[in-house]
Amino acid sequence: MSDSTTRSATDTAAPSTNRDLKKGSLAALRGLLPFLQPYRGRFLMAGIALVVAAGATLAIPYAFKQMIDLGFGAHAGLHSAERVNEVFVALFAVAVVLALATAARFYTVSWLGERVTADIRSAVYGHVVQQSPAFFETTQTGEVLSRITTDTTLIQAVVGTSISMALRNILLFAGGLVMLCITSPRLTAIIIGLLILTILPIVMFGRRVRKLSRDSQDRVADASAIASEILNAMPTVQAFTHEDIESKRFGATVENAFATAMRRIRARALLTMLAIVLVFGTIVFVLWLGAHAVLQGTMSGGDLGQFILYASIVAGAIGALSEVMGEAQRAAGATERLLELMAVQSEIRAPAQALALPPRAANGAALTLANVTFAYPSRPDSAALAHLNLDIRPGETVAIVGPSGAGKTTLFQLFLRFYDPQQGTIRLDGVDIRQLALHDLRGAVGIVPQDTVIFSADAMENIRYGRADATDEEVMRAARLAAAHEFIERLPNGYKSFLGERGVRLSGGQRQRIAIARALLKNPPLLLLDEATSALDAESERLVQAALEVAMQGRTTVIIAHRLATVQRADRIIVMEDGRIVETGTHRSLVALGGVYANLAALQFHNVHVEHSHE
Repeated sequence: MSDSTTRSATDTAAPSTNRDLKKGSLAALRGLLPFLQPYRGRFLMAGIALVVAAGATLAIPYAFKQMIDLGFGAHAGLHSAERVNEVFVALFAVAVVLALATAARFYTVSWLGERVTADIRSAVYGHVVQQSPAFFETTQTGEVLSRITTDTTLIQAVVGTSISMALRNILLFAGGLVMLCITSPRLTAIIIGLLILTILPIVMFGRRVRKLSRDSQDRVADASAIASEILNAMPTVQAFTHEDIESKRFGATVENAFATAMRRIRARALLTMLAIVLVFGTIVFVLWLGAHAVLQGTMSGGDLGQFILYASIVAGAIGALSEVMGEAQRAAGATERLLELMAVQSEIRAPAQALALPPRAANGAALTLANVTFAYPSRPDSAALAHLNLDIRPGETVAIVGPSGAGKTTLFQLFLRFYDPQQGTIRLDGVDIRQLALHDLRGAVGIVPQDTVIFSADAMENIRYGRADATDEEVMRAARLAAAHEFIERLPNGYKSFLGERGVRLSGGQRQRIAIARALLKNPPLLLLDEATSALDAESERLVQAALEVAMQGRTTVIIAHRLATVQRADRIIVMEDGRIVETGTHRSLVALGGVYANLAALQFHNVHVEHSHE
């Protein structure tokens, strides 16, 4: 196997198999930095609001201390009522500041969560659509969709909520700890020592939660992949009466995802219970010591009240941080999965310094293959094409025939540079296609596939897919040339008629004429026709054939066809077998040769004769 084949298989490996990153590690969240950096100003605003809100929260216990000691303590006097009023006014002012800062923080971080998530979704989708077909040979679309939707939603929760909550509670924890030390150093030293002992088991148990979070996300992706596959093949599923079987298969996958999710939920519940019991048990014990200190007169009632409130803030901060840590671990798993997807690189890349195609000739493009050998990345030991040499002149119509598996469709995929050959070169108008920008190469090639893709849009937009900037008049002109105008006009809303998902409202011949109209609108110098009439009835074939005759004028045309009516019109016929060219000539010369083509022709003539005899 060549180095390029090895690299190809590696670069486009399914992301689900590239699991060598630190699984669920919070370090994976560093991958979000490129998406966060453009919004540094917003993060600064959120940070300011966060500090103000945390400061206001930490001021509340001190206000209570003043109220207790000055208003109700041993030193309270004639002016205690005034002091209490002042404290309550100050307390209300702190509450107003807290409310404003919290609202500002919530709005800012929520905006950041939505904005960053939208950017990530766009970036991942934009990266995926740039991948070569080799990527989609090994990756299910449902898996990709799960990552773009479910995983980005988890990231949204972290960016829009969890980061803010984590920073807020870190500030409250640090500030509360400082105030505890000021209030009672002895009790604070005891509480810190006990909290360290309680945090260790929480951290150890958190690792299991992290692993289960990643497993849960993977099982959801599996269910999405199966659902996507089956929904895209419903006619086949129903034709073979597999509805119940597929429902059970999907149900089993959903149950597997549910079981995995329940293991994660149980672990999270135990982690939360463990954190609450250990942390609050520690605090209750320390407060018991404080209560005895007040009884002994070594501590004031206000100091104890302040200590209780600050201890509650610290405990609440630790509990919230453990909850945020669980969310962050889930988001780390999601980020890891998205980074896997973003790390996949297509082996089909435009050169750094692309060459330009020469000015277009009036009669089409020249196409040359020199010693081309190719094997698909998923089947590297089986050559689809072997040492192929072919020279197609501008304006020539060349038909490629041969049995299934001969390599005909593979040629088209190489012409469009969906793959690169392991050996040899393909030149368009004398330029190696690997030296062309992909947009320029594919812009010079039009294709009418055997299975036409119709998008969920109206007829006008489906034809305009051939050239996005075409006017309505240009679209209708292409439709007329493709013999599609009449049937489109008969649709309920004409060119604005919705054609249904995958064109279910159109016949096979109508879909083919839409594809021909697209190719005509694109107006490429090189036209590829992939068995464009193979599945049509006689009337549809006649209409499509007439449209193809128009489409082939003034351009080079390469046709994959089995029907001799199409083949016989070609200037030259190339006969392929096992990835090699075995015969070349016209219909008459190849029949006279008595080789592979003659056998194919005789078989087809025999089938035609049998069909007529039964009519």
